[in-house]
Amino acid sequence: VAIKKINIKSLRRKQVTINEIRIMKMNRNPNLVNYLDSYLVDNELWLAMEYMDGGTLMDVISEAHMTEVEIAAISRE
Repeated sequence: VAIKKINIKSLRRKQVTINEIRIMKMNRNPNLVNYLDSYLVDNELWLAMEYMDGGTLMDVISEAHMTEVEIAAISRE
């Protein structure tokens, strides 16, 4: 698993985050990194997600030199 830590005090739109978690809980897809659970630890919200080897999509896009077409194809998949 991967844990995403979100500082609750710095959240501007807490209701948006709550709604996103609700949506992630309801939707599971074999082609997406799926939400597993969430925990409140001190002033942080910890989101447990499936682990994706290779890092985030942003890491791939910023480290690899790809054309816009290639980025669009990866994002679509």
